[in-house]
Amino acid sequence: MTNIFASIITSSITPGNFAICTAVSVVIGLAIAFIYMFTCKKHSSSFVTTLALLPAAVQIVIMLVNGNLGAGVAVAGAFSLVRFRSIPGTAREIAMIFIALAAGLATGMGYVVIALIFTALMALLSILYAKVGLGEKGNRGKRALTVTIPESLNYTEAFDDLFFKYTDFHELQKVKTTNMGSMFKLSYEIRLKDPSKEKEFIDALRCRNGNLEISCGMLLENPIANL
Repeated sequence: MTNIFASIITSSITPGNFAICTAVSVVIGLAIAFIYMFTCKKHSSSFVTTLALLPAAVQIVIMLVNGNLGAGVAVAGAFSLVRFRSIPGTAREIAMIFIALAAGLATGMGYVVIALIFTALMALLSILYAKVGLGEKGNRGKRALTVTIPESLNYTEAFDDLFFKYTDFHELQKVKTTNMGSMFKLSYEIRLKDPSKEKEFIDALRCRNGNLEISCGMLLENPIANL
C-alpha cells in the first residue's frame, strides 16, 4: 500500500516515467483550471490557460534540476522575477497558483499519486467552500463609495448623520487629494440598510458636498500586491 505513494523516479529519468509525470501534470492542470472557473464567476481566459499549463511547466523544471543545488537556486531566482512582470492577483488567484505549483512540484519529483490525491482534495475543498460561501457573509451587500469634497469641508464628521440614517456599516478606506490639492476624494466601504434608497442617499450626499462627483458601485476584491 505504501508503495503507491513512492516516487516513480528511482535513479534517472526514463521516457516512460517522464511521459507518465507529464500526462498527470496536464490532467491536474486542466482540473485546477476547471475548478477555478467553477468557483470564480469572473475569470480571464489567459489566467485559466496559465493554470492549465503551470503544473507541467513546474514539473519539467523540477525534473531538469534533479537534485542540482546550483540549478535549483538559479531556477528559484528566475521564478521570482515573474512576480515583477505581472499584475497583482486576487487572493483566490494566488491560492490557485500555489496549488498548481505544489502539484507540479509533486509530479516533477515522481510522486504522481500524491499529486492526484492532493489535487482531488483541493478540488473538493474549493467546491465546498464556494457552495457554503465561506467568508462572503461579512462582505455581502457592501459597496464602494467615492465622494469628492472641497478642501474647506471637514470630512471627519461631515457625513456621519447620513451614514447613520442610510447605512448599517461604513468605514473610511482612503483619502486622496485631487484637482491640484483643492479637493479631497474620500473612499468608503459601506453597507446600505435599504438598497432601494441608494439614490436618496446619493442625493443627500450631493447636497452636502456641493454636487461634486460621487460614485457608488460593487465592492471589488482587493488584490494582494505584496505577498
